[in-house]
Amino acid sequence: MSRALTPAERKPGMKRAVFLDRDGVLNCSVVWDGKPYPPSTVAEFVLYPEALPACRRLKEAGFLLVVATNQPDVGRGTQSREEVEAMHTRLLRELPLDRVEVCYDSGEQPSEFRKPAPGMLLRSARELEVDLASSWMVGDRWRDVDCGRAAGCRTVFIDRGYAEKLREPPDFTVRDLGQAAEVILRSTGSRADVRFGWD
Repeated sequence: MSRALTPAERKPGMKRAVFLDRDGVLNCSVVWDGKPYPPSTVAEFVLYPEALPACRRLKEAGFLLVVATNQPDVGRGTQSREEVEAMHTRLLRELPLDRVEVCYDSGEQPSEFRKPAPGMLLRSARELEVDLASSWMVGDRWRDVDCGRAAGCRTVFIDRGYAEKLREPPDFTVRDLGQAAEVILRSTGSRADVRFGWD
């Protein structure tokens, strides 16, 4: 895995980012039989209470915030793209995000952008001048962890207790985005006064 660049090695203007999965990280998933599903409508789209304060803390520490989400139901024809884009309009309005990356591929064919492939992260890094080795991926599914590792980021897994197993070990495991922000800030020395909420 790539290592973080030293200040001398980092090209002028390169930034750090926190890549965020959407469902189960920023907003509540719909869980059936231990498996998470995205909300179907904007009315069902409910942000976690810790989403805004956690994002604000990361922004204040100088991180770009980029959502990277698979939304295969659009590609499968079971959800409208307009409904998903309305959810993202709300995300951009209510959270201090820099970008929302979406993969609508159905998953029936290989895709360089559908997680666990790192395409969404690589594209954002290229266009936003992000140093991936100094960046993080936060998610609640094995696909997120594998995507972050493939892109060379450090990974934080939010354990929601789903009935599925990880395929690769994350760097950290937490219970919500608030704890993920604490881990990132403490690990990068961005805030000297950060304390883990479970200490």
